[in-house]
This record gives sequence, structure tokens and C-alpha cells, in this order.
Amino acid sequence: MVLLLGAGVLSDRLDRRRLMIAGDLVRLVAIGAIGALSILGSLTLARLVGLVAVYGAGQAVFGPAFSSIVPQIVPDDLRVQANSLAQFVRPLTLALVGPVVGGFLISWLGVGWAFVVDAATFVVSAAAILAMRTRAVAREELERPSAWRDLVEGLRFVRRRTWLWAAMVGGTISLLFTWGPWDVLLPYVVKNDLGGSASDLGIVYGAGGLGAVVVALTMGQRGRLPRRPITALYLSWALGMLLLAGFGLAVRLWQAMVVALVAEGAITLLMVIWTTLLQRLVPREVLGRVSSLDWLLATAGVPLSFALVGPAASVLGVDATLIGAGVLGAAVTLAFLLVPGAREPERDEALRAALVAGAQSSQV
Repeated sequence: MVLLLGAGVLSDRLDRRRLMIAGDLVRLVAIGAIGALSILGSLTLARLVGLVAVYGAGQAVFGPAFSSIVPQIVPDDLRVQANSLAQFVRPLTLALVGPVVGGFLISWLGVGWAFVVDAATFVVSAAAILAMRTRAVAREELERPSAWRDLVEGLRFVRRRTWLWAAMVGGTISLLFTWGPWDVLLPYVVKNDLGGSASDLGIVYGAGGLGAVVVALTMGQRGRLPRRPITALYLSWALGMLLLAGFGLAVRLWQAMVVALVAEGAITLLMVIWTTLLQRLVPREVLGRVSSLDWLLATAGVPLSFALVGPAASVLGVDATLIGAGVLGAAVTLAFLLVPGAREPERDEALRAALVAGAQSSQV
């Protein structure tokens, strides 16, 4: 979080491919060191925390560059498909394939060597990015302002566009209510309320991954945004938040699976729409800074969410906390939809103009 805004400035000033490779190499060092220290029996909690902080620095460098490089790779008329593909790959690997591979590596090689294999994946990523070619972007030959002025310019850009800051601030508050309960209380519910095991929890997460994959494939085949994309974004967002309450109401494992499937599908739809809107409506020269602020605000409430969920569940009960968090998260989301100007691009034809310009540039 500390480095995100600075990384966004760098993303708009430097070659985004090089920043992504740098982020991969930083994470390679961090994860590789964790694996090596584990194998040698020298891994302590303090060293682990320090290396995870280094890993987070790599994430901060990689994230904004990744989000803002897509317009340099994919023409505008294919960005819905590209963003759908990204949302297809993440749940497929994180929720379905990754846990299976990770469990196999740990049982076969041990924890330390599993981390070493994990580190090697960043070499593959860096090599793929190195082989990638981007479309040239014309840059004005003017003296660049200072990095600080670049940062201020990015913040002003967001502040002057209600649809941007409303969605970002709304995301901070809604995730404050929901992220901690989702990650902390769902495992508790599966084990204690539903009598499930670790594999049952994996099945619930897998159902969520399946929902994300189905929606991503559907959006990729559709190839276009909904007619009112910002309205659809907020409605799917609110549905994803509200369904957190379903875990507090579930009395069977299959019910939790259905909740996870629909909730993750709704969140995936939100992500495809939001990412595509940023790429279409935010100029390329400021997209890195806007993306970094988006990443920062999206995670700003998460530490507090984790800090509050335990005490809240102790006082209110686990089920009541899940239900309350889901209802509050959805209510906050819908409240920001009603902020004057939150749907401005739908009403001032900005989206239509961006589509026409993108189609013309693709033909050129």
C-alpha cells in the first residue's frame, strides 16, 4: 500500500513491460528466499514477515503496470474479451488448479521446495513479458514534470470525475464490511456450523471459482459491455456483497456452494466491466496512476476489516456478523450508485464516443 501510488507514477513514466519484469524479479527473490530458508531450517517468523513485505513491494510495482498495459496490447474492440480472459485465468488457477498443484508439491517435495517451485513461476512470467510486444504510443517531446507533480495530476484527474472516485471510495467501504468476514468466517462456518472438513472448504471455494470462470467465459463470448455498464457494475457488485449473508443463513454444504458460485460470478462481472471502463475512459498517459489509486483504495479497508471481524463475531455471533456485513456492504454499494454523477459516462455519451474512437484506431 505504501508503494502503490509511486508505482503508478512510474508506470506512466517508464516502460510498463520493464516494471512488470522488475516486479516479477522482486517476487522471485522473496519467494525463493522463503523456500531456501525453509529447506535450511532457518526460517523464522521475523524473516518470513520481512520477506513477505518484499514480496508486497513486488506486487505494488507489478499491479499498476499490468492494469495499464492492456491498451498497448489489445485494440479497444477486443478489451472485453481480454479482461474476461484475465478474470477466467485467475479463478481457474487460484481456486481450482493452484490448490491441487500446491498440495501435491507440498506432499511430494515438502514446503520449502514447493516455495522454490513457486519462485520459478516468476521466471516464466518475466520471460513471457520479455517476449511480449506492445503497440507504440506517441509521446510528446516535452519536459516531464516532477514525479510529485505527476502524482498530484493523477489524484486531480480522479477527483474531477465523480464516477471514478465514487466507485473507488465505495469499494473501500464495502470491502471493509465484507472482505474480513469472507476470508475469516467462511472457514469457521464450514467447519463448525456445517460440520465440514478442509476438503469441504476447498469445494466451496472451488464452486466460487467455477462461478467466476462461467461468467468470464460468457463475457468473453459476448464481447461487449452491457448497455448500461456502470449500472450493471453496481448491481452485480451489490449482489456479490449481499450474498455474504447467505453463508450466515446456510445450513447445508451445498447451500454454501451455491452462494459462493453466484457471489464469485457477480464479482467477476463487476471486475470485467470496471477494468474495461478504466481502459476506455481513462487516457493511457494517466492510466497507471489511476490504476494504482484504484488498487490502493480497494485494499485500504482490508487490514481494518480483518482486525474488526474477530471482535464483531465474538460480540454478535458468527452468523449475525456475516448477515450484517453482507447487508451493509450491499447497502453502501447501492448508496454510491445514487451519488450525483456516479453514472455520468452512461448519460453524457462518453462511453459511446470512446467506443467509436477505439473502433477507428483499431481499423487504422
